[in-house]
Amino acid sequence: MSSIPLTADNLDSMSSPSDRLKVDHFRHLKERVIESIMFLAAFVSVVTTLGIVYILVSESTVFFRQVPLSDFLFDRQWTPLFDDAHYGIMVLLSGTITSSVVALLVAIPLGTIIAIYLSEFAPFVVREVAKPFLELLGGVPTIIYGYFALVFLTPLLQKIYPDLPGFNLLSAGIVMGIMIIPYVASLSEDAMKAVPMALREGSYAMGATRLQTSLRVVMPAATSGIASAYILGISRAVGETMILAVAAGMQPNLTFNPTEPGATITSYIVQVALGDLPHGSIGYQTIFAAGLTLMLMTLAFNLLGYYMRKKFREAY
Repeated sequence: MSSIPLTADNLDSMSSPSDRLKVDHFRHLKERVIESIMFLAAFVSVVTTLGIVYILVSESTVFFRQVPLSDFLFDRQWTPLFDDAHYGIMVLLSGTITSSVVALLVAIPLGTIIAIYLSEFAPFVVREVAKPFLELLGGVPTIIYGYFALVFLTPLLQKIYPDLPGFNLLSAGIVMGIMIIPYVASLSEDAMKAVPMALREGSYAMGATRLQTSLRVVMPAATSGIASAYILGISRAVGETMILAVAAGMQPNLTFNPTEPGATITSYIVQVALGDLPHGSIGYQTIFAAGLTLMLMTLAFNLLGYYMRKKFREAY
């Protein structure tokens, strides 16, 4: 009598229906557990966001009960910690906008050029070595960048511009732009690499050079991803804290001149949070109004990025 080999099919046929039901039930149970864990992870992010919004709105409401919204928006002084208190957020917005513009003027051109090189021109070995170093640059603590701007870049700029003060928005913005380059370059390079090779081959077949293909074929096709990288860079610049707290001077000054010292929304929040103001005082409540303003700015940039991604995806 010949023996029957034991295979997976034979075992399945020999197993009873109850055994198969137990296996199916256990498999479905594992899927439900994994689905529940994933739902909880997503739910935590939503709850955290709602909690942040609730805190900012509720605390800002207390502030605006004592300070008119018109004074907050249009007053040209910001002295909430003085006896003669003024609450003009435009002073902090001017420093935030000025430093962010300087940073973006550094990060966007350099980040885009690096992305084009890594995606279209760099040999495989160079790309595999350069990209980790580029991303490592994004992992340097921002306080290190701040002291780099203060003790290295500012004295260097003072040799070119002797009247430049020790604390200024220019050096802080330049170093902040260097910090943002990895975000812009890495995301832009990923977007360009995602462009189908058939588009490049078609361009080469028409006689285009690699540079023409990069600028006229690859970049337009990757516009949505590149726009997302730019928006992330803008949001990162607007929300930066320690570089500006160390190198910009934290002096409330209504100016759009980057060669002058200034204060930003984030640096002011740090200044107050580390001070001796009692919780619940009007001076302490200003950090929530300033934080709400910063959140609305970031939200506006994110909505702009979503609109640009949607628009360019429809176009291409």
